[in-house]
Amino acid sequence: MRIGDAVVGVAQDTGGMAVLMGRIARAMVPPTLDRDETWRNLYKMGVKSLPIVLLTAFFTGALMVVQTGFFVRQYSAYDMVGWGAGFAVLREVGPILIGLMFSGRVGSNNTAELATMVVTEQVDAMRALAIEPIRFLVVPRFLSMVVMLFLLTVCGDAMALFGGGLMASALIDIDFATFYNSLVDGIKISDLFHGLYKSIAFGAVIGLVSCYFGLAVTGGARGVGRAVNSSVVAAAVGIFALDYFLTSILP
Repeated sequence: MRIGDAVVGVAQDTGGMAVLMGRIARAMVPPTLDRDETWRNLYKMGVKSLPIVLLTAFFTGALMVVQTGFFVRQYSAYDMVGWGAGFAVLREVGPILIGLMFSGRVGSNNTAELATMVVTEQVDAMRALAIEPIRFLVVPRFLSMVVMLFLLTVCGDAMALFGGGLMASALIDIDFATFYNSLVDGIKISDLFHGLYKSIAFGAVIGLVSCYFGLAVTGGARGVGRAVNSSVVAAAVGIFALDYFLTSILP
């Protein structure tokens, strides 16, 4: 019985997200946004997330070189370090890691905000004042997450490669020029776009999931906690599942 309830619950949430995505798409035609609300979300979701994203990306790039340093010295594969770090960061590690960090910080906060507004009946008050919550609350948040995760991925990829090059110089005596030349010679522009396409898709998933669980909250203050937990878990599962399909489809 519990397995059946879980399956039904997943089906309901999936259908609810599909309906919400349709309402978001409809609300963006014509594309009229509340400018103040959009700028506030762009700043809160993007600018305030930049320090933690850059710090995490730097140590991720450095850790990749630390993990592979022994094998690089053993096989004298010094001209492969930049290519290996760049390939992994740009195509997989950067978008996924930054997406998960973004989900934990921004997605959970967005769910908590919307859920609190639902519980305290602020959303119902907006409807009573003829203000459409989807257009005013959801669309700016959804678009802000897509745009800012894309930009954060660009910044995070650059910082991760910088951290990898710095650690390569300090750990295995590869000067930054050699690391850079290996990166430029081995990485194709399609590798960069591969990861950036994923960041756009991950931003859409995080935005959709966090808004859905925020608006679908029930059960008062306790329900807000459950909604945040469900949002983070569902976003993480969605990121990995989408990553699998996009990796199979994209060049």
